[in-house]
Amino acid sequence: MQSFLRAFVATLCGFAALAATPTRAQFPDRAVTLVVPFAPGDETDAAARLIATKLTERWGRAVFVENKPGDGGIAGAEFVAKAKPDGHVLLVGNVRTQAINPLMKRTLPYDPDRAFAPVSEIAAVPLVLLVHPSIRAQAPRDLVALAKARSTPLKYASSGNGSLMHLAAALFESVARVQLAHAPYKGEVAAISDLVSGRVDLAFAPLPEAIGHITAGKLRPLAVTSAQRSPALPKLQTVAESGFPGYLVAGWVGILAPAGTPAAAIDRIAQDVHRAVTSSDVRHKLDQEGAIAIGGTPAQFKSVIEGDRQRYARLVQERAITIE
Repeated sequence: MQSFLRAFVATLCGFAALAATPTRAQFPDRAVTLVVPFAPGDETDAAARLIATKLTERWGRAVFVENKPGDGGIAGAEFVAKAKPDGHVLLVGNVRTQAINPLMKRTLPYDPDRAFAPVSEIAAVPLVLLVHPSIRAQAPRDLVALAKARSTPLKYASSGNGSLMHLAAALFESVARVQLAHAPYKGEVAAISDLVSGRVDLAFAPLPEAIGHITAGKLRPLAVTSAQRSPALPKLQTVAESGFPGYLVAGWVGILAPAGTPAAAIDRIAQDVHRAVTSSDVRHKLDQEGAIAIGGTPAQFKSVIEGDRQRYARLVQERAITIE
């Protein structure tokens, strides 16, 4: 009797193992789409394409990048929020889609907290304080002194009202006690192009978008906005180091799944994204572009989103920033 019970228990365990194994093995069982809610060419799109290549190699399934721009990232996010929650359609979001839009928009076509499951951060994206070469400033303090001495305010470009570029400048105005003139554009490329041409004086721009212009001598960097210096420009101080302690603005790119996606699929995606971004070739590529490889767990990524939401909520309220 005891031998029969042992055999019976062993059989049940075998069935349980067989039932559990396919859940992991079946994902992905077809092509996976990474939805980028912005136009091609920005740092979110670039990070998505790097990861798509590595995941394709690892999974043996095609991983496509599909750009769905519109309404500051809301259109693409809505598409993913309504997708089947099985891990085959994922959002490559950023600080705007997950932290800023919920603060700036009175209504969204989805609940930003309940519609998505954080999977993994891909990279941190510092911004850099840039000036046109005609502006005689070598450091943030020089810029503040120049701005205060002028009869008309210096003009800064952003990628739109409520964008991270806008919030970075607004925070700088607050901590430096200086007044600047805001020139919002439709996107980062347009904003940086007009800075290069000299139509505006300065900008707080994502480092990956600006590094080529810096290398070419078309723009002068004064400081990075992140907590640590960038590996791409290690000699360049942070804004906080340069005399404005407490100043911190940093973007990020990460992957989110529709809410309800099985935990097994989320865990596998998170583990494989972490392996991808911490591989030597991807890390080197991100470093060259001015981004910083992160990776990590769903819980860590959720904490980043919540922390940024709290930080920018205070700034939006204090500066009365609106986009509607």
